Amino acid sequence: MPRAEHRAPDRPRDLVVERGASRYAEGSALVKLGHTHVLVTVSVEARVPHHMRGKKTGWLMAEYDMLPRATHERVPRERSLQGGRRQEIQRLMGRALRSCVDLDHFRDRTLVVDADVIQADGGTRVASILGAYAALHDLADRLVKGGKLSEWPLRFEVGAVSVGVVGGELLLDLDFQEDSRATADLNVVATGDGMLLEVQGGAEGRPIDPARFKEMVDLGVAGVSDLLARMRAQL
Repeated sequence: MPRAEHRAPDRPRDLVVERGASRYAEGSALVKLGHTHVLVTVSVEARVPHHMRGKKTGWLMAEYDMLPRATHERVPRERSLQGGRRQEIQRLMGRALRSCVDLDHFRDRTLVVDADVIQADGGTRVASILGAYAALHDLADRLVKGGKLSEWPLRFEVGAVSVGVVGGELLLDLDFQEDSRATADLNVVATGDGMLLEVQGGAEGRPIDPARFKEMVDLGVAGVSDLLARMRAQL
């Protein structure tokens, strides 16, 4: 099926990464994945949650939000209770990012990762994970170059991408129009060297054949590797 910008089925959207996008945050990045734009900041706070006290290590937590006009119609801000989708994305981000950061370097401190979607065209959670890794890289680089850390605190690169079945065809990195027509879709979180961290998603209507599911995961892992290579060149 024809795709926007004449993309091949196995090609991610264009990726643009701007490090240091926030003047005041300890680490930050603006990531543009096609028409999905996410600003991510990392703050270092001198505290840890109650369940981490006395454990001689640090903690990382993630928060996700979307600006009211990030979408075609205004979405009201969430001022009190968090929606289920928002909580799900925050937990996904937290799990992925805690796996890559050696938190022993941040004893008794919490890294707070804030992802704010400025413009949404599908794939906001995967773009948030890509932006979060870029912001953590920015933080790590500043701390090491500034002499505040003697060792690089990131164990490996982390990225994510969506994969879907649209019109019977397997597509990588779905935009909004493709995602709305998908009969199955996954979000694949992986490392730069092809190791899986998490696969999230499933079928919408028809069940997925196990062989097809594996094909989707393999395409996602390859897509993450491609996106992280592009990011690496910009970091």
